[in-house]
Amino acid sequence: MTDYEKMLDKAYSQLPERATQAERFEMPYAEIQIQGTKTLIRNFDLIISKIRRDPQILVKYFSRELAVPATYANGKVTLHGKFSDRAVNEKLNEFVNSYVLCKECKKPDTKLIEGAHGVRSLICEACGARSPIRN
Repeated sequence: MTDYEKMLDKAYSQLPERATQAERFEMPYAEIQIQGTKTLIRNFDLIISKIRRDPQILVKYFSRELAVPATYANGKVTLHGKFSDRAVNEKLNEFVNSYVLCKECKKPDTKLIEGAHGVRSLICEACGARSPIRN
């Protein structure tokens, strides 16, 4: 063994064990409650804090995608229609993939910027990528 290989082995032996690769962003899960013909998203404020987006953008998205009126009050969203938790969480997942996660590096370190002519762009603070967002 050469001196270089000995030093390399010594350096490798002093490295700490690799930590398990844990994703720091956990996809939020909507907790719903059906009341008559309405669906409440009870943990909406928790979802908003995890995805770091304006609540009105997500309320508008739910309203448009589920084709029902939606209102936001007291940390809860009321969807004026009956929806299963699966349907609501699928739409939430689509929102996060379109409006939160970077298209290039898939990290949640992004922000929305309103550009010229009302075009929104998703700007990644981790890798610097820019991508337009459909409204």
